[in-house]
Amino acid sequence: MIFSKIKSTGYYVPEKIITNNILSQYVDTSDEWIRSRSGIKKRHFSEGENTSDIAAKAALDILKNGNINPLDIDLIIVATVSPDYTTPSVACLVQSKIGASNAVAFDLNAACSGFIFAVSTADKFIKTGIYRNALVIGAEVLSKHLDFKDRGTCVLFGDGSGGVFLENAEEGGILAEEMGSDGNRGMSLTCAEKKASHIFNNEAEEEDNFLHMDGRAIFDFATRQTPKCILNLIEKSGIASEKLKYIIPHQANARIVEIISRKTKIPLEKFYMNISEYSNTSAATIPIALNEMMQKGLLQKGDYILMAGFGGGLTWGGLLIKI
Repeated sequence: MIFSKIKSTGYYVPEKIITNNILSQYVDTSDEWIRSRSGIKKRHFSEGENTSDIAAKAALDILKNGNINPLDIDLIIVATVSPDYTTPSVACLVQSKIGASNAVAFDLNAACSGFIFAVSTADKFIKTGIYRNALVIGAEVLSKHLDFKDRGTCVLFGDGSGGVFLENAEEGGILAEEMGSDGNRGMSLTCAEKKASHIFNNEAEEEDNFLHMDGRAIFDFATRQTPKCILNLIEKSGIASEKLKYIIPHQANARIVEIISRKTKIPLEKFYMNISEYSNTSAATIPIALNEMMQKGLLQKGDYILMAGFGGGLTWGGLLIKI
């Protein structure tokens, strides 16, 4: 049987750091207000780099860490809700920027669950033998979609990118997955609505480029659905929670993670969090955290980890992986 295994990881975040105190000079908020409600201390904002730029830099980091030739890449998938253009895709732009001329490339949109969905998609291509490997990236420049008059939302998000290189293997890799969607609650989180306006449409309205979120609805969704996702993965895989080295949750809110820990009865120490440093970078949060853990030497070959995310759509997903 063919498995898809992580060969290397990488990341990139813009250099500009915006602390809560800096943000409070422009938004009616404070460091205490933000930290007490989310656990966020700072975030990175682009100074002109678009999503394909930071995705390409993450890709180069992944390739360097794995000593991978870009010409050997079979597939590129970029998970994002903040593309440079409607077309071309961010993945195609990344393909060009890194010289991966032999790869098939496309984007995937599942919001903050996007990286999970993208890895799952790449896994299927590898398991069926269609492709030998895949470069999977989560990348977002959310700062271009933030309404800085909406203090309940703009303080929560940042920019960043991260990803993995998957290759076929005879053992290990992705052992179980859990994914789902609930479009009935999809309007709880929207971004960059584009109206069907043209010269023949008399009801044209001004387009809205901002991200809008019903914070309470998302909080309720995340704290109800994510624990179920984690427990279902454990049951499907047959890997007891005690055997998990770490759980890497979507880095949206520290309070959400604390509730997930209580509901699953898994110690909070097993949940890796870096939200204080990067804020919510949507599809990039999990791969950034994963790379950070790899660079710190927290994960070794043979370790079991569980990645779980939730986001717009509404969507949720998780993967249980053997490193």
